[in-house]
Amino acid sequence: MKNFENKSDLSEYLNSLRAHIGTIGFVPTMGALHKGHLSLVKKALDENDYVVVSIFVNPTQFDNEEDLIKYPRTLDKDVTLLKTVNKDRIIVYAPSVEDIYNTNVRSNSFSFDGLEFEMEGAFRDGHFDGVGTIVKRLFEIVEPTKAYFGEKDFQQLQIIRKLVELYQLPVKVIGCPIHRATDGLAMSSRNTRLTKAQREMAPFIYKTLVNAKIMFGTKSAKYVTEWVEKQFSKQPLLKLEYFIIADIITLKPIKRKSKKKSYRAFVAVYAGDIRLIDNIALN
Repeated sequence: MKNFENKSDLSEYLNSLRAHIGTIGFVPTMGALHKGHLSLVKKALDENDYVVVSIFVNPTQFDNEEDLIKYPRTLDKDVTLLKTVNKDRIIVYAPSVEDIYNTNVRSNSFSFDGLEFEMEGAFRDGHFDGVGTIVKRLFEIVEPTKAYFGEKDFQQLQIIRKLVELYQLPVKVIGCPIHRATDGLAMSSRNTRLTKAQREMAPFIYKTLVNAKIMFGTKSAKYVTEWVEKQFSKQPLLKLEYFIIADIITLKPIKRKSKKKSYRAFVAVYAGDIRLIDNIALN
């Protein structure tokens, strides 16, 4: 397995490959890999000749300095895990902050037609400027044919699609289903920080989403939202930050249900100081 820390070396190697192969897939990650990441890598391998996996904890998309400091960094373990998937066709790019940003560690400013102000954008100041900055930079470095993102970060997925559209980037963005533990909890690198009690309670998030989906078939969005808020108010280990039912295209909260539109329910929950997000398609 080829490992690179320098963008110039990576670009040189990928350019040498392009003379002989068809496609390069790309799975950008912040490391602390789990089965959800591996499912993206496997899909990328199925659809491409080689796959680049980036492992980089991007400082510009954290609005909470403590969260950035505590974010798990397990590069050696991540590489070992990737080798169990494929030793020959995976290329790891694990750059330093300096390799990505030089000495200017700051986000560019983006306009994503308002998508950036909804949900996560309303609660995490500057988050999607950081996401747009790093993803655009990685796309320019790797120049992939296809890039793979999980639907757990559905808002991020839609914003990256908008990024590609606005800047006419030559990459196809592929959204992949949320990978869940057997008890329904969405896979996340942050799950490793949960206490035993928090981990046992965390599947309540997905269970509530499933019940909300059933309820949405016959009840109004307002009714479902109030019901969800009431359910979380009874949980001492989980603090609801938001529950929003939104149009999947505009990401704006629903005002009145329409059979012509598709909706998803989005949730952000704190277990102690650990922030967990999830979502589910409603129709």
